[in-house]
Amino acid sequence: GLRLGEVLGLRWLDIDLEKRELRVRQTLQRQKGRVAFGEPKSKRSRRTLPLPIVAAEALKAHRTRQLQERLLAGSRWHDSGLVFTSTIGTSADDRNVRRAWKELLASADLPYVRIHDLRQTAATLLLTQGVHPRVVMETLGHSQIGITLDTYSHVLPVLQREAADEMDKALGGRVGR
Repeated sequence: GLRLGEVLGLRWLDIDLEKRELRVRQTLQRQKGRVAFGEPKSKRSRRTLPLPIVAAEALKAHRTRQLQERLLAGSRWHDSGLVFTSTIGTSADDRNVRRAWKELLASADLPYVRIHDLRQTAATLLLTQGVHPRVVMETLGHSQIGITLDTYSHVLPVLQREAADEMDKALGGRVGR
């Protein structure tokens, strides 16, 4: 559920793999053709998020690969402390990330979706799994619950049907008549 700039701005010191937590404290953005670090989009965008086990494991494996890249790069390595870097340790360029994403989808014979669509998918999955909208709002770093609910209103009919089925269960009725 992170924005691309938040992902590219992540540093290893922002991640606690033992506690399975990630802190969003900076972003990497393109400004006037140059890449620069900046503040998160809003006060709510500065947040600490619990990591699912699968994400923590993927980050551990990524850290190992990055350490191997560091050894290969030798003196060319730039120790930026960033989680996602070029093969020489410099900050990853958002254009290159988007290009690689497009190539990855094509090689897997998957339809094109924007990287930002993954953020929307994360929110939709959380909502359809019954996660409270306020938690989804905080996960996404939205400043107001209305933004979350308006953006993901397409999920609400499914949730309303589930709520009606839950009411049937609570009142002793049959579900899905």
